[in-house]
Amino acid sequence: MAKMDRRGFLKSGSIATVGTYLAGSTRTHLLAAPVAEPAKPIAANDHIQIALIGAGGQGQGDTKVAAMVPGVKVVAAADCYDGCLQHARELWGKDILTTRDYNEILARKDIDAVIIGTPDHWHMKASIDAMNAGKDVYCEKPMIHLYSDGPKIIEAWRKTNRIMQIGSQRVSSIVYHKAKELLAAGAIGELNMVTVWYDRNSAQGAWEYTVPYDADTTTCDWPRFLGTAPKVPFGDGQRFFQWRKYKDYGTGVAGDLFVHLFSGVHLITNTTGPTRAMSTGGLRFWKDGRDVPDVMISLYDYAKGFNLSVRTNFVDGGSESEGFVFTGSEGSMTLAGDTVTIARVPREKEPGVRVGLFGEATQKRMMEIYREKYPVEHPTGEALRGEEKYVAPKGYSDHYDHMKNWIDAIRTRQPITEDPVFGFRAAGTALLSNVSYESGKIAHWDPDKMELL
Repeated sequence: MAKMDRRGFLKSGSIATVGTYLAGSTRTHLLAAPVAEPAKPIAANDHIQIALIGAGGQGQGDTKVAAMVPGVKVVAAADCYDGCLQHARELWGKDILTTRDYNEILARKDIDAVIIGTPDHWHMKASIDAMNAGKDVYCEKPMIHLYSDGPKIIEAWRKTNRIMQIGSQRVSSIVYHKAKELLAAGAIGELNMVTVWYDRNSAQGAWEYTVPYDADTTTCDWPRFLGTAPKVPFGDGQRFFQWRKYKDYGTGVAGDLFVHLFSGVHLITNTTGPTRAMSTGGLRFWKDGRDVPDVMISLYDYAKGFNLSVRTNFVDGGSESEGFVFTGSEGSMTLAGDTVTIARVPREKEPGVRVGLFGEATQKRMMEIYREKYPVEHPTGEALRGEEKYVAPKGYSDHYDHMKNWIDAIRTRQPITEDPVFGFRAAGTALLSNVSYESGKIAHWDPDKMELL
């Protein structure tokens, strides 16, 4: 890969910068946010009416962001808990359609698209039902609950020719796209290792979501929520409101958190995925009836010539954090929050010399011989070092960009950022951790065919 000097960083890629300043030894560049559309009336044919299926926390958050895109109107919501439907009317108007049965939404001809924020075990059926009903779809990550879901969703997407976006918004981030450009331009040389993590050191981060006081089988449609899942009693409502803690409805830390990390890694490295994974972990603190681990560590092999380590820790005693470190032959690239930082440490091209064990005359002569063979290439005797940092503008939202990309694609019928093939490869990769963890064996995967081996 081509090497870059400090000036080269400024020229790499198409993600524009709007300013540069020095902070110690770090040169910081402010990335340019996407240019906002000029204020103008939205044409009648460009108005998009959307509905929400699964009006929990993530579904409501997605829909709030979608409603910020000019020309988008929320007209309906479906959920199995009456309290969420009540809040949907408070958010988007008392006249919107609210229902426990999302088929009422799919039957409406005036609804163009749906956001699916259901538990994981409903993603496949709700997405396919929506596309077969002529609706475009935004489906929360992970796209799948079971590996068998992926091919079915992709088949329906291709058959119906609908627009389907998967909800790992980082793949629309200007920071992640800058990282992709820098890596491709050789900013850190040849990539050999990636380290990623997503820790959550709080009860809410560990899925101890609040169960409302009125939760019972009159306010919650438990049979509908269960769908194809095993038929068990409603109990105290934990399975309904804290569903991520159970394999019957969710995919654990791998599906909730790892999938975000793999979406970013696959975008930045321009790869389809790994070939195998090995995972370990355990249930160390949250022994509350859940059947998924709260600590997980996995190692992955990628055919492109690098290895990846990934971890989640819900009980680490520190603050919640997420990050990426890409290590190459010429330095490292770190993503944290809305920044990407390049630190160049060129690898040694000389074998090095050790002469301190010998007499002074021998030492002197050996160093002369060494420098004749390996002359100093840099005036100071050291390679160029230092950092380059790229920062998104204050208030930047990749969530908005991801939603706007979906809405724009609905209007233009052009390809989107994260289609079901990309979504399946990210989710399929993440869930390899579960396969390895539960089997105690190395899990093998064909990233191109998207098949377990």
